[in-house]
Formats: sequence, C-alpha cells, structure tokens
Amino acid sequence: MRNLNNLLENNKRWASRTSEANPEFFKILSMQQNPEYLWIGCSDSRVPANQIVDLLPGELFVHRNVANVVVHTDHNCLSVMQYAVEVLKVKHIMVVGHYGCGGVQAVLNEDRFGFIDNWLRHVGDVKEKHLEQLNALPEKQRLDRLIELNVIEQVRNVSRTSIVQDAWLRGQELTVHGWVYGLENGHLHDLESVVSCAEEECESYKKAVHHVLNKSADSHL
Repeated sequence: MRNLNNLLENNKRWASRTSEANPEFFKILSMQQNPEYLWIGCSDSRVPANQIVDLLPGELFVHRNVANVVVHTDHNCLSVMQYAVEVLKVKHIMVVGHYGCGGVQAVLNEDRFGFIDNWLRHVGDVKEKHLEQLNALPEKQRLDRLIELNVIEQVRNVSRTSIVQDAWLRGQELTVHGWVYGLENGHLHDLESVVSCAEEECESYKKAVHHVLNKSADSHL
C-alpha cells in the first residue's frame, strides 16, 4: 500500500467525534499551549504520554527518544528543555521509562542492532556503573532494575544541565521527577528520584539508587 488514506480517514473520524463531544475543543486548543509539565520519555509506541496521565493536548509538552536518554550534547533534547523551561515556564520535568524497554533489554543482553548501538551506549554506561549490583540480582530482576537505574541517571543528567541549573539560580519553580510506566497494568511508578534545587541533586540520586537496588522483585506490579 503506497498511500496512507486509512490514516487520513481515521483522522477525519477522530476530528468529527471530538468536535461532537466538545464543539469548543479545537478552538480552545488552537489558541495557546500552556503546559506545566515536560515529559521526557521513550519512543516506544505503547507509551502514549498524554493518555497515561489523563491530560489533554496542550497540557503536556513532550520529548521522546529511544530509552528516554538525556545527553548533554543532544541539541534536540536540550532545545526542547530550554523552550519548556524558559518560554513555557513548566514547573515539572518527568523522565519516564517503561518496563519491558527494548533499548535497555538490548544493552542488558549485549545485542547489536547497528547505528542505534551508539545511542544505547549511554544506557551501557549506566549498566557498567552498577554492574556489580546488577549481577548480584536474580536474572529476572536485572532488566527492571536497569530500566529504573537508567531513569534515575537521566534525572541526574537533566538536573545538571545549564538550563535547569540556571532556572534554579533565577529562583524559578522547577522540579525533576523519575518515573517508570508499567505496560502490564498501566500504572506509573515513582522511583523517589525528585530534585527541586541544585543542593538536592546528589543526595536524591544516592537515595533513589539505594531504593531501587533494595526493592523486592515484584514491587512494580
């Protein structure tokens, strides 16, 4: 099939249903976006950000990439963060991973997929950092723990960007959170990785890592 008429037809039906349910929906949506939240999540098609937190379009600013990684040289992610923090004035940044993440699984299994292996090297760095603790866990727990540790590491990376550091220096209200989404039940899990100022970053990181590495096998269910 060379065209995507089915998707265009889907769009027409969706727009019609939405307008019937709320005639003012698109008028209000077109006026402005004023979100309080920036969601940095995985590109996985099973993780729809707005639906998960039950927010309408315009209420959540979103950036996604494979394995929800925040790299200090990624101009795409940094541009999104800068616009969200300095222009939209979001009050919360959530780094959100998900259980069953294929990117993290590839790192854990040392699978090779080509060019994307370079991107996943950042997750590999997290694995190597905590390798001793991960190897001490039962094998079935290692994927979940590495997914959680990766989120905590990215929360730290977000907190250390000049964008977030400068916001805190200005006295801007801004908190960074680390969550993981469960595909099997739709629930979000708070990793207790929360940073609201530069002084909290180091201690928050230590507490979150300790919490993750000492949790029970079924604690995300």
